[in-house]
Formats: sequence, structure tokens, C-alpha cells
Amino acid sequence: MSKTLELDVLRAFVAVVDEGGFASAADRLELTQSAITQRMQRLESQLGVALFERDGRTKQLSERGRQLLRYARELLSLNDDAIRALADDGMSGSLRIGSPHDIADTLLPPMLSHIARSAPRLRLEINVGRSPHLMESLRRGELDMTISTRTDPDLQGIALRTSPTLWICSSQFIHAPQQPLPLILIDEPSIFRRLAIDSLDAAGIPWRLAYRSSSLIGIKAAIRAGLGVTARTMEMVEPDMRTLGASDGMPPLPSVTYYLWIRPNTVNPVVRQAYELIASRQRATPGALSQARID
Repeated sequence: MSKTLELDVLRAFVAVVDEGGFASAADRLELTQSAITQRMQRLESQLGVALFERDGRTKQLSERGRQLLRYARELLSLNDDAIRALADDGMSGSLRIGSPHDIADTLLPPMLSHIARSAPRLRLEINVGRSPHLMESLRRGELDMTISTRTDPDLQGIALRTSPTLWICSSQFIHAPQQPLPLILIDEPSIFRRLAIDSLDAAGIPWRLAYRSSSLIGIKAAIRAGLGVTARTMEMVEPDMRTLGASDGMPPLPSVTYYLWIRPNTVNPVVRQAYELIASRQRATPGALSQARID
């Protein structure tokens, strides 16, 4: 007789991993900690393997646990997609889209406008946040698609735009090449933080951390205050800002590509149709945006 995994138990398992513990998972699922413990014990008993192993005072996923996690996410995503698809009527349901802050008012609006014109009854739910966090939300099934500078071989996506990365500062900032460059950096994880530091180190240019923030709003505030220089794409440059280049002794920075990603296992027709609308638009405007496709 074949065994059948219970979705509620798998959801508890994924919550334990995502939240980093049984107590936090219980809070997220509005269950008691003992209920979470019982579900994990039932899951291990059913599979006949240990999903966690002790590492000092904490528990870590075992090799079998990491293997199950991939399947659990897929099964839960498929279940959630099926429920949403059956609840929606064609293109009249909802679409959850993620976008980084730096392109939320440049690259995102024309994409939303195109979707809205093609599917006027579709309800759009926008989540603006940091790129790595948006990718995590997409993998968890909390978003249907997201724009991100990050890549993931397990996702399906299309390139929207490749933008040059620039050294950005206030229009009133006084650059002093003889002194360590005051850097404005966002907290890890960040592709722009890595590009800035790697480029300066490779060029042998001394720098110091002048300001650090967990949000792009904080980065912009520091730039406008004249606290230093940061590395971001051209989309962030505003009238009260300027850029530094080779004539200022600054090293070149690589361009960054913004992608639109969806989960490849998505069967919700609303998500698929919306994605194809955007992909078709990209193919129809090769002169404006990149056509590179990732499958």
C-alpha cells in the first residue's frame, strides 16, 4: 500500500525550516509548539528517516530533510496554485507581483499597464521589497512572479532590461580622490554591495563605510545628505544626484540585468497568461529591452 504525505504536515515542516525553529513555526501557523512537534514526529515515522539532526543545542536539516524540503515546496505550491486557479475565472483573479524598490517607479509601471490593458478584470497585488527577500517569497509561493537582479536555475524567467551600474552621489558631494572613498552600502545580501566593494578592491582604491542601511529609502537619504557614494543602476539617479566616472578616478562597474521570474511548476492559468503577456511584449520590442530567455 503506497503512503500519502499530508499537506498540513508538509506545511508545518516547511514552516519549521523557514522560521528557524518549532516555536516560530507554531506562531506562523497559529498552532501550539507541541502540535508542530507531533507533526514532525509523524512525518519522520511515516517516512522512516530522520529529517533533523542535532548540531550542538540546535537542530539542523539532515540530508534526507533537505531532499524532502524540495518536494514539500513543490507539492505545497501545486496545491496552492490549484486552489487559486479553481477560485479564479480566467483572467479575473488576482496576480501577486514583487518588485525591488529601485525600479518600482521605472520598470514596473509599464509592465503593470500592459497587464491591466490586456486583462482589466485582473486584480494586481504589488509587493515592493529587497530582491533577495522577494526571491524567497517567490520560492515559498507567497508571490506569483517577481522582478529581480538575482538568478536561479530552478525558476523560469525572461530578461526585462540590462542597466549600467553607476557610482551615484549627491549633486553637492565633493569627491576627494586623495582620501578613502566614503561608501554608502545596504545590508547583506546585496549584489550592489558586492559590486562596489569588489570593484574598489580590484582597483586598489581605499574606502571606508560611511553609512549603512537596510532599505533603499535609507540609501537615498544618505546620498541626498552628501554622506558618500553608492553603486546602483541608472534607475536610481534623480535630479539632485550626479554620477562619478573614470575622469574622477572611479573604476568601471558591470551592468546588471533585471529579470521577471515565475515558478516553473506554476499551473495557475492566470499566472501563466500574465507571464506570456509580458514575454510577448518583450519579443515585440527587441530594440528597447533584452530578449534573453531563461528556461
